[in-house]
Amino acid sequence: MHHRHRTPKALGAGLAAVLSLGLAGPVALAGPVALAAPATEPDPVPALVAGQETTTPQLVTGLDEPAPGGPAEAARAYLAAHPERYGIDPGQLAEVGAERDADGRSTVRFQQYHGGVPVLGAQYLVHLTGDGAGQRVRSAGGKYFTGLTAPTAATVPAAVLRELALGEITDRRARAGAAVEDHGPVVLPGGAGRLAQHFTVRAAVEGGGQQAREVYVDATLGTVALSYEARPAAPAAGARVAGAPAAPAAGEPATGTAPDLSGRRVKVNITRLPDGSYQLGDLTRPAAITTYDAAGRASGELGGGIPADLAPAHSASPDFPAATGTSGATDAHVNAGIVYDFYRDRLGREGLDGKAGPILSVTNASEWGEPLPNAFWDGGKMVYGNGDAKYLPFAVALDVAGHEMTHGVVERTAGLVLAGQAGAMDEALADYFGNAIEVTARGMSMSDPKAALLGESLCRTGTPEACAGRRLDDHRTTVDDYLGVGNAVDSGGVHLNSTIFGGALWDIRRTLDPLVADRVIYRALADYLTPLDDFVAGRNAVLAAGRDLKLNQAQLRSVAAAFDAHGIRAGWQNRIGVDSRVLLRDVSGPAVPAVANGRWVMANATRDAGSPLYTGSLAGGGAPVRLSPVDGRAHSWPATDGTTAVWVALGSDAQGKWSMDVLTRPLAGGPVTTLFSSPSSMPGDVQVSGGDIAFRAFDPAANRSRAYLSRNGGPAVPVPAAADHDVSGVTLKDGVLGWSEQWTGDQGDVNAPTVYSIALGKVTAQYTAAGPKAWIGSTQLAGGRLLWVETSGDGTKRRSVRSGALDGSGVTELVSGDAPNAPSNGTLTASDRAVTYQVGSDESVGGWKNATLPKLWQVPLVGGTPERLSCNRGGQYLPAAERGTRVVWVDATAGRSDLVVRDRPAGTC
Repeated sequence: MHHRHRTPKALGAGLAAVLSLGLAGPVALAGPVALAAPATEPDPVPALVAGQETTTPQLVTGLDEPAPGGPAEAARAYLAAHPERYGIDPGQLAEVGAERDADGRSTVRFQQYHGGVPVLGAQYLVHLTGDGAGQRVRSAGGKYFTGLTAPTAATVPAAVLRELALGEITDRRARAGAAVEDHGPVVLPGGAGRLAQHFTVRAAVEGGGQQAREVYVDATLGTVALSYEARPAAPAAGARVAGAPAAPAAGEPATGTAPDLSGRRVKVNITRLPDGSYQLGDLTRPAAITTYDAAGRASGELGGGIPADLAPAHSASPDFPAATGTSGATDAHVNAGIVYDFYRDRLGREGLDGKAGPILSVTNASEWGEPLPNAFWDGGKMVYGNGDAKYLPFAVALDVAGHEMTHGVVERTAGLVLAGQAGAMDEALADYFGNAIEVTARGMSMSDPKAALLGESLCRTGTPEACAGRRLDDHRTTVDDYLGVGNAVDSGGVHLNSTIFGGALWDIRRTLDPLVADRVIYRALADYLTPLDDFVAGRNAVLAAGRDLKLNQAQLRSVAAAFDAHGIRAGWQNRIGVDSRVLLRDVSGPAVPAVANGRWVMANATRDAGSPLYTGSLAGGGAPVRLSPVDGRAHSWPATDGTTAVWVALGSDAQGKWSMDVLTRPLAGGPVTTLFSSPSSMPGDVQVSGGDIAFRAFDPAANRSRAYLSRNGGPAVPVPAAADHDVSGVTLKDGVLGWSEQWTGDQGDVNAPTVYSIALGKVTAQYTAAGPKAWIGSTQLAGGRLLWVETSGDGTKRRSVRSGALDGSGVTELVSGDAPNAPSNGTLTASDRAVTYQVGSDESVGGWKNATLPKLWQVPLVGGTPERLSCNRGGQYLPAAERGTRVVWVDATAGRSDLVVRDRPAGTC
């Protein structure tokens, strides 16, 4: 359920590229496609939806073509027989599932491989009816990528790949004890594709909690290509592995009683063990249901399976003791049976895995000894927290149990990636079926105000509405309410945006007969959705499933109307309304742009293999031009003065030598020049101005970070500065260098914004921060002054924007730390006229809403009243100022990362 939202670490470059595939609307494709005759009214089920970055269509419906033979062989032969339509090489497909329902419909799901390596999220499905010689194809679709040319052999050593994955655990001490699962190579789709090694990294964090990441490390560049939050729970020592849960107890079925949380005794199916004692093990169904009491053990010790020393809830007699109720074990056990019966009797699914695999629940878990008001599916079982002063143990709620168990169903069917819109659909489907299970089991009406609430029964006090973690009748729409968060927030809004899609599903259940709705939505999940699908693909999946189940045109139109009411239709991102101009749609990673004199420079600006550097015009038009060489290295962290680009490249050369280099090249084209090369010192803060190039790098001889300077193409040499001071935040403009020096003084740490004249070869100004514990953020030279963000040292963490003259003549405060629009972080960017900084954060402030997400504000360089730069409602990140008041930034308003520009402040929004 993930009842409380946490802000995970920012996702690695490439997530937007991977998760935004398949947004294209219906278009015509070459080649004949036999479709059903048009209806008298427009058919709400799309006949054809084109794929994105592939010639293979995402969905083709209305087919009626022969496909005799066994389903899997027939489906493969059918795709091979129509290369002009699908462009699929059957030799790159591996069957991952084939299911047949009671009405004679079969679905075959294939996984795409590239050179023997699986392609992330690339699954294609064929739907058939009938059997034998009379079998026919009715529809097909999914994701198959036709442009992949990525290598299939890693060039980065396995040990290096593993260490890079470990680096995604930000807590250094936790990293030492982290567990790393190596899942092998995978190709990340998009353009030519990228070969990556997939790891799951889990670590317990000191003080409670954990970090868990799915990490994809580029196996030819040695950079993290994709990273997002993994399922909760860290592996426990001696745990049975996930996917191979504990075998059912060697005993015989029995019945007994156990108290629920309220103390009321209820009948329970149990297991009588050979020694005459009993445990909470239900052997009356094909899937054994077993329930464990963690007795307050930390949830972080329960991952990966069932710890070897943890036994099911136990009793000497068939009448279980009071502790079975207070731990939540009784409710969890009964609820698991209800959920199982719903899926089997109503939807024809035999257990979470569809194969009657064991169903495991662990109740009464804590957060490292502290209360845990949460519940989650960890990939092999349900884990229910013990609650707190506000919430009851989470095992009590049937809708929560249904929600978590549905995550298991989603994982074993569509396998939706847990990020962005795909992850939001995962949550939406879990919400839908969790509530549907409770409403059905309790005999509730769909008009009951509590029917749409999730977890409303968990509060010890308060109303159901106040207690509910989410509600499916919140009427949110994409156009009005989609939270445009960056990748650092909730894995791209997995929980924050789920009720937009979940609300549409719930409206379908209110409109159709609930049983019909449940079957349609389940069929869409099991037989149409693929791991990287977005909201629009989800809409098309539900409509296609409705046609499979013979909904009439009026019913299909009501389904389409439910999605329309929530703004889920092709091109919805274009209807949100923005006041910025898009330079580049859907950039493939959170790379920082650089701008000057009408040009932008940015890494990951396209979906080419690796991490190339591109440049383009702020006027728009024309394709971006690649600056970096095609050398298999990662190229990023750029700077430009409008004539020259400078950046950092890292990776191995043709001889296998690893290095981190500072490279430069004219924007108009010409040779690439290497200014600095090191096997161990990562350069940063790269700057260029005319013939001068500066950057920061660690100097092993001096054991500190120093500023380096190259003049007119000459070698980069360290800039003289205090011998024991570290340098950060290097900035360069018109023959002047700026930076922040850090050292330990008599009063503690000292941070000093510093000005250095290149012509004079000396420091001309140094400003001491206000207080020994004050911290200096980024520095910027503009308009003949040095600017910086200063964080107070008094514990309040107030941040102000300050400016000092190049000769040290004084400090001006442009934005006070006490102002309501004071900076929220330490970064700023400035031109000759204005300073731009960020207000707001990716943390929940009184509830998640677009208004509190990061926004850009601008103040004149000479001082004045700050104004909103843009009224775009979503998150605004990584600004880069050009001339005047023009700023380029990465904007998440449209549910993707767009590179945008605006020429002047919007003022009051």
